[in-house]
Amino acid sequence: MASMMDRIRDYLRSPKGQEHVEKVKTMAKDPRHQRKIRDYVDRWRARRTHH
Repeated sequence: MASMMDRIRDYLRSPKGQEHVEKVKTMAKDPRHQRKIRDYVDRWRARRTHH
């Protein structure tokens, strides 16, 4: 049986996976998405320091 990582790797190499990778790359360049990600990471880090 293929491991989870093998299945992910196979998906990312597939045409549909490549389509999603390109979409994510495009979204990552958008300043609005960068701000959302930064805010999420900041909240996650703050939560981890309180535990």
